[in-house]
Amino acid sequence: MTLTELRYIVTLAQEQHFGRAAERCHVSQPTLSVGVKKLEDELGVLIFERSKSAVRLTPVGEGIVTQAQKVLEQAQGIRELAQAGKNQLAAPLKIGAIYTVGPYLFPHLIPQLHRVAPDMPLYIEENFTHVLRDKLRTGELDAIIIALPFQEADVLTKPLYDEPFFALLPAGHPWAQLDTIDKDMLNDKSLLLLGEGHCFRDQVLEACPSLRKGGEDSAKHTTVESSSLETIRHMVASGLGISILPFTAVDSHHYAPGVIEIRPLTAPAPYRTVAIAWRASFPRPKAIEILADSIRLCSVAARPQGEALPA
Repeated sequence: MTLTELRYIVTLAQEQHFGRAAERCHVSQPTLSVGVKKLEDELGVLIFERSKSAVRLTPVGEGIVTQAQKVLEQAQGIRELAQAGKNQLAAPLKIGAIYTVGPYLFPHLIPQLHRVAPDMPLYIEENFTHVLRDKLRTGELDAIIIALPFQEADVLTKPLYDEPFFALLPAGHPWAQLDTIDKDMLNDKSLLLLGEGHCFRDQVLEACPSLRKGGEDSAKHTTVESSSLETIRHMVASGLGISILPFTAVDSHHYAPGVIEIRPLTAPAPYRTVAIAWRASFPRPKAIEILADSIRLCSVAARPQGEALPA
């Protein structure tokens, strides 16, 4: 039994596909298949049920993969402990962020980290919350930046800042004459939302109950959806509709004045809390502390968590 074989079965359990698992492990599919079969032969049990259409864990395989994940994390912990004993800020840090935070945070965060931790470069990944959660748990990422609520066993979280929502309008829209936009007004068919899987979409729907009238299916059919906030911004600028943005995305654009308009939502304005999450066993707490402090210091941070939002 080797760490490589354990990594093979953990990755295969996640992907449920030999080809994709081999690609993630940077080996050929036959190499991965042989490694998995060798471990099954050594243990004397089938870890996976194989068919032409799917690869599934057997009941005993579920327990084996769970334990394998722990072993891999502990092995990575040994490497990190050795590195941490030298200097916790002198090695790359693997950071993940949700799609609606990363593009607006990292341009401010990286220069700040260069000043306080010049020997700690970042490996960066942007993804959905559920993907970042899995990669944090398996040790592929050291910390992730997500929106609360977020709960995971053996994972610590620290709120960083609160971020109010704003309305994004095309120039000339009738609502541009208003000082604030009431969230109950956001119920027409021209509201542009992120697609399924984006937590910010769920937060907007939660903050604006009028969008859910008629049920989730109704909301799905009365909105235009997109894969990114920037694509939504372009569609708003073209006059297709209106949308909701988090504060950090408001000024991150290259449009000339008079193309798009921004209006706050009427108090009490809905907002989200952005937080950092990391494994409780992660052996570089100083790196997490520096990262969290740097995020708070960034001018992009809407408001330090705990500071009152405007009435």
